Amino acid sequence: MEILIDNGHGENTAGKRSPDGLHREYLWARMFAERLEKAIALSIGTKCHVRRIVPESRDILIGERVRRVNAICKELGAKNVLLISIHNNAAGNGSQWYDARGFSAHISLNASVRSQTLATGIAHAVHEEGIKTRKPKPEQWYWTQNLGIAVLTENLFQDNREDVNLLHDEAFLNKLCLAYVKGIENYIKIYGS
Repeated sequence: MEILIDNGHGENTAGKRSPDGLHREYLWARMFAERLEKAIALSIGTKCHVRRIVPESRDILIGERVRRVNAICKELGAKNVLLISIHNNAAGNGSQWYDARGFSAHISLNASVRSQTLATGIAHAVHEEGIKTRKPKPEQWYWTQNLGIAVLTENLFQDNREDVNLLHDEAFLNKLCLAYVKGIENYIKIYGS
């Protein structure tokens, strides 16, 4: 199984930061992606290979990110590829602090059952780790919207002070990373390696 991680936006993407400018989404997503790569290697090991589709620090447009993913799927077979896009959420335009909090998983309008399974598995595992998880309905663990990538996660709100503090807390990051690994392991159990 090839696990692809999209670290979201780049350093030149407008906004995408806390109102005080101390939290930058592009930096956080790259740090978390690196942490997740290491955790997957330790936990799942030889059953999979992990790579990031955006090693650059600048913004890579969604069309190019999709092209990169499609090239890997063509080479390895789409059923052998799993993709997660990592982001931070925002309630506003980054100019002030808001009350919205929590993790959420999102899927594209045309997402497959496999993508739904991955989003559900990660969101459920995040919830089981005691992390506030937002859902559109009590029985549905993911939001559906018009996305260029099938599974996207919003890891807390970058315009909520408490969430930003958590995003820089080692104990929280370990729990969040563990939840991702559990969700991915669940997916691999269902669909094979």
